[in-house]
Amino acid sequence: MKGQSYIILALIFALIVAIFAVINVEPVEVDYLFGTGNAPLILVILISVLMGGLITAAVGSVKVLRLQREVRSLKKENEQLNEPVVEIDSMASGQEQEKKAELPNHKE
Repeated sequence: MKGQSYIILALIFALIVAIFAVINVEPVEVDYLFGTGNAPLILVILISVLMGGLITAAVGSVKVLRLQREVRSLKKENEQLNEPVVEIDSMASGQEQEKKAELPNHKE
């Protein structure tokens, strides 16, 4: 359900951007780092939105990778912390079996 709501919101956003871009078709002057040029406002709007999406995706990817690395690290730490617990459990069960063996046999 969560994925569907993201898709619906993305489609609504795309529709709003498309309507806004179609309304604004007059040419505008664009200043680049190395000069200036004329371009239709629709292209400026669409390219700006696409660049924003790419930047957002890049930042999100970095965050996801960092979280995956953290999860991997925490799983490794968890395994290391569980090793002594398994050893203690096996020692405790061995001691219980020894105590049962030492008890005199009695009828049940």
